[in-house]
Amino acid sequence: MFRSIGGLALALLVAPAAWADQVTTFSLPNGMQAVVIEDHRAPVVTHMVWYRAGSADEKRGKSGIAHFLEHLMFKGTKTLAPGAFSKTVEAFGGYDNAFTSNDQTAYFQRLAADRLDVVMKMEADRMRNLILSEEDVTTEREVILEERAQRIDSSPEALFGEQMDAAQYLNHPYGTPTIGWRSEMEQLSRQDALDWYQLYYAPNNATLIVAGDVDPAKVKAMAETWYGPLKPSEGIVDRIRPQEPPQLAERRLSFSDPNISQPYVARSYLAPERNRGAQEQAAALSFLAALLGGNPQTSLLSRALVFDQKIAIAAGAAYDGTSLDPTTFTVYVAPAPGVKLADAEAALDKVIADLLENGVDKAQFDRLKTQLRADLIYRKDNVGDLAEDYGSALTTGLTIEDVQAWPDVLQAVTEEDVIKAARAVLDRRHAVTGWATTTGSEEVMQ
Repeated sequence: MFRSIGGLALALLVAPAAWADQVTTFSLPNGMQAVVIEDHRAPVVTHMVWYRAGSADEKRGKSGIAHFLEHLMFKGTKTLAPGAFSKTVEAFGGYDNAFTSNDQTAYFQRLAADRLDVVMKMEADRMRNLILSEEDVTTEREVILEERAQRIDSSPEALFGEQMDAAQYLNHPYGTPTIGWRSEMEQLSRQDALDWYQLYYAPNNATLIVAGDVDPAKVKAMAETWYGPLKPSEGIVDRIRPQEPPQLAERRLSFSDPNISQPYVARSYLAPERNRGAQEQAAALSFLAALLGGNPQTSLLSRALVFDQKIAIAAGAAYDGTSLDPTTFTVYVAPAPGVKLADAEAALDKVIADLLENGVDKAQFDRLKTQLRADLIYRKDNVGDLAEDYGSALTTGLTIEDVQAWPDVLQAVTEEDVIKAARAVLDRRHAVTGWATTTGSEEVMQ
């Protein structure tokens, strides 16, 4: 499957600080990085391998190859028949899957802790020994095309999102959908898949995350046995991508589809990502997103537009800074029946303007800080979530220290920091504003 890590929103306010003494790291001579997170409450383990290769690393004209290979990785190797990997995990009472996003591709299994050695052996095997036939490629290409048809082409909201991203990123590859453009997906070949696989699926381009009821020393011994003999790739280079030119004017688009039952306004601002050793601005933007739209009952946008003015049925905001390159801060509003999109957009802008002019209410800010602190504590309850937090961070340029410092950085945010970040990012000259309407609507974007 493919997905956007950015959809995790507040869940990515990770909370491993209290777990720092239960996180062990090591590296293998072939360049593979490993993280072990201990949790002995239940005899289960999550095993993940994250590759620093996502859709934004694809060559122009080959969109979708990262996701395509993710599908093909479930074919056979010299020692495993096609489909045997998942069947073996299922026979152990576990489950497995994979996902592709802009910056990484990850494979994971969750099962009884005493079966870790088996899945590690199988994952290491397919890292370097995948066998692809022309029949496999032809069949699986039809699968991803059908996936696009169902998840994107049949969803006006998804198509609108693609157009928003393409307008936001004129030069950076984040403007290309992770699943790929259909015309390019149709042309993906066996050689395209092998080229991607042979370059990126190597121990020196991978991070191993093992979380659960495990002994770090035993995990290291297993990793040395199964991943240690694998040869590194000689073609791995720094991930330096084309960047966006300065955006000097707001971009606006209007999208209509007969299947849009609820018109809405969406706006995305180009925003900075979390950076190694400098996460303060991202933390402030995380607070800003929570303040404006994190809670459907108490956030500023919902309270003003849905409950007080009653001109919207929904409004919100989102930000995810865990990306390799600049990301987006988004806001949206879905007007109530009879309310024009132009009026809904104007009301949204007024809420933002009032925040910038009047600042953050201290009592509300303190409540929000307490809420986010509680969310961080609850986050620790799921060791699988912690594994994903570390994996997504380490494959986007952050370090173990950054992950462990994040809760403290977040709690150090002040009201002034939030307003400063809002002034820097919420500039319509650096935004894309889109109207999604029903075909035949009389509303015209101004």
